Amino acid sequence: MKTKFRSTAIILVIAMIILTGCENTSKKDEKSAKENFKKAGEDLKKEEESTTIKENWEKFKSESATAIENTNIQIKELRDKIDPGGQKENERLTKVLDSLELKNKRLKDELAQREHSFKENILEFNEWAKEKQHKFENEFKRDLKEIEKALKKIVTPTEGVEDEF
Repeated sequence: MKTKFRSTAIILVIAMIILTGCENTSKKDEKSAKENFKKAGEDLKKEEESTTIKENWEKFKSESATAIENTNIQIKELRDKIDPGGQKENERLTKVLDSLELKNKRLKDELAQREHSFKENILEFNEWAKEKQHKFENEFKRDLKEIEKALKKIVTPTEGVEDEF
């Protein structure tokens, strides 16, 4: 895809050289050629920007989906480790895990909704949309980290179940 952009840019440069090299072209044709060249350059820049935005989104979406799936796996593993002997502790841990599971599901739904919105609005992507996307990604990452921290507080790797949050 990048070679397509480069090829287009090279063709436009060659066309510009040919047009400016001809002594018989009028000032009007020359001005029109410069405007067309400038417009082609802007279009190329927009296309490259759009490609970069799409690539960044795909990377973010993939990383987020992996993190959500890993969190689901951790929650399921913790549910399996809950000791049926301690009734009050069991209830407390179950409530915490239920809460974390709901947050994780909410994040998964937000990611799916954002994916749908992203695909619809990619053509209209502007500075405001970039800022909004950046804000969404930061909030999303913060929420994922909160879930991960809460899971780490529930069980430590060497000591088992903790009593406090």
